[in-house]
Amino acid sequence: MLDYAVKLTRTPSEMTAEDAGVLRRAWFDDRAIHDICAITAYYAFVNRIADGLGVELEARWSTAGAPGR
Repeated sequence: MLDYAVKLTRTPSEMTAEDAGVLRRAWFDDRAIHDICAITAYYAFVNRIADGLGVELEARWSTAGAPGR
């Protein structure tokens, strides 16, 4: 599922029916696949809005989850 979401985020034009097929073979149904797409798209949308408006992260979030910090 995470590979699917990463591919959808980084290279959406390269998505194929086979990508969804991989999830179906892992027991994800159409509703779950739709939800994965919708949630992935939502976060991409929100990040682009924030980036476009020049929103800065609060200091407490700027290092949260950063490797080596």
